[in-house]
Amino acid sequence: MLFVNYPKCTTCQKAKRWLTENGFDFIDRDIKADRPCYEELKKWIQSSGLPIKRFFNTSGLLYKSLQLKDRLPAMTDEEKLELLASDGMLVKRPLLIDGETVLVGFKPDQWEQALKK
Repeated sequence: MLFVNYPKCTTCQKAKRWLTENGFDFIDRDIKADRPCYEELKKWIQSSGLPIKRFFNTSGLLYKSLQLKDRLPAMTDEEKLELLASDGMLVKRPLLIDGETVLVGFKPDQWEQALKK
């Protein structure tokens, strides 16, 4: 299980605590220091079944400064993927990848349902 997060993010800290308290083993990866590459993002988006827009950190400063709310609709999926891969701070977090299961953002109920064995 891969846990991709930003250590300073309080939501990521809550998610990490939840994983630990529920006995899950995971690889901890800092999204800023080791950002996801184009191919990883492409695979995760396909596995998640979610639209690519859900992978953008829409509340982030970089998203706002680049005015992506207005620019994204005109961009191709390839351009969006390249943009996401260019800076980990553009990616919604935390991400939890367990085989074909990809969870974006932290919602304890959703994570519990998805991770039940």
